[in-house]
Amino acid sequence: YRHVNGRWVARTPIPADKARYGSFMVLAEEAEKAVREIIEQAQSAEPGTLEKKVGDLYASFMDAGRIEALGARPLAPLLAEVDAIDSVDALLATLGRLERRGVAGVVQLFVDNDPGDPERYLVFVEQDGIGLPDESYYREDAHADTRTAYRGHVERMLALAGLDDAGARAERVIALETALAGHHWDKVRNRDAQATYNLSTWEDWAASAAGIDLALWREGYGIPVTALAEVVLRQPDFTAGLASELTGRDLAEWRDWLRFAVVRSMAPYLSSAFVDENFAFYGRTLTGAPELRARWKRGVALVERAMGEAVGQSYVDRHFRPEAKAAMDDLVATLIEAYRQSIETLDWMTPATRERALDKLGKFTPKIGYPERWRDYSSLEIAADDLLANVQAAGEFEFQRELKKIGSPIDRDEWFMTPQTVNAYYNPGFNEIVFPAAILQYPFFDAGRDAAANYGAIGAVIGHEIGHGFDDQGSRFDGDGRLHDWWTEEDRTAFEARTASLIAQYDALEPAETPGHHVNGAL
Repeated sequence: YRHVNGRWVARTPIPADKARYGSFMVLAEEAEKAVREIIEQAQSAEPGTLEKKVGDLYASFMDAGRIEALGARPLAPLLAEVDAIDSVDALLATLGRLERRGVAGVVQLFVDNDPGDPERYLVFVEQDGIGLPDESYYREDAHADTRTAYRGHVERMLALAGLDDAGARAERVIALETALAGHHWDKVRNRDAQATYNLSTWEDWAASAAGIDLALWREGYGIPVTALAEVVLRQPDFTAGLASELTGRDLAEWRDWLRFAVVRSMAPYLSSAFVDENFAFYGRTLTGAPELRARWKRGVALVERAMGEAVGQSYVDRHFRPEAKAAMDDLVATLIEAYRQSIETLDWMTPATRERALDKLGKFTPKIGYPERWRDYSSLEIAADDLLANVQAAGEFEFQRELKKIGSPIDRDEWFMTPQTVNAYYNPGFNEIVFPAAILQYPFFDAGRDAAANYGAIGAVIGHEIGHGFDDQGSRFDGDGRLHDWWTEEDRTAFEARTASLIAQYDALEPAETPGHHVNGAL
């Protein structure tokens, strides 16, 4: 690693607003500047146009004077709803209402195609309710200092929101989050595609929440029962654990937890006191980045999250050449052929599994550059002078867009990254590899340079994404995106014997900068 990268590492400082740096981020900074130009020009677009909507959303974030003057006042109506909670039933209904408006809740919901039947959409339900990155932060000695810092952060955030006795409230928040984390699955188990695929009817899911009426949460959220007729519970036993905490803990503890959830969720869009304290913990303490990102960068990120494909259309028009797509088609086809030859010559794979693996490879769908159809943002209402309303409107727009998928045909043209994202992905449910326009630039790709340079750069990315289709989890999905065991027992055993060696190798690694901390090989 040092032989290849050592001189670059030695001469290249990590920018003060980042915790890590590399070729992906160098290119991402260029894309960020290009998007900023598009967004700033959109501020002067004609009223009623999509471009003006983009510009108004950015303007609402950049109006720092108005945001400073408002201080904590935007939190008042949300916190008033929490104050009014007088029972577990009221808590459930309020949780649903606030989660729909962008407040972090006790579960996360998303819509995806069903791993068992890839031609239909289902709602997926995932554990939530904690403010630290995962459950290990609440129990491992290695994270003791982070827990101490987090407790101080919670207290300061609650004090900024105007709540009295913030220290005692912070203790209750930490106690409740620690209890919820005790019901969470760990990171390794959470990436197990089979363990996290648990079909459940609404009736069975509601029944597993013994002692609480889950319908009150659903009604507060405004989700039709038909949309939840069948769901995927990624961690099925979390519901029972959550129900026990809802019925077994003091209601005051839950109110303080929800108050902090409100403040934490809205902090990036409030005055500088909230933004700075939020960054001090989630940026500086957790990632090591010494400086908050410039306001324009955070404004660009907001627009990209809320209206990414609207910006993407302009980005593609300005920065993506058609010849790049044609050259990428050739690169991808050649790398898939190389992978086919590799599978055909594996000495440990039996003919039965080999045939299915080659079938899957032949069904790979490459997507290059940008979507065939752009997302329609016409129903999204944006005001140039109300940031928090815009954030909630964007959340509501996304909620409705996702909800409309239930019962609709699978949209295989949908993209899960914007064209201006410097990244790529493999989607096992669609059996597709996707390469957005922004990564198809120097140093990763240049249609006019020697092919060897492209194979060594973007080719490594392409090969990486193809590989995800055959790694420990991707290999459990067949060529049609269906989750089932299509390997022979003999081949799976041979595969896992080889991955066990890799896990053991990585388990032994102990970075010199962090003595006593070992890599999690299974993760």
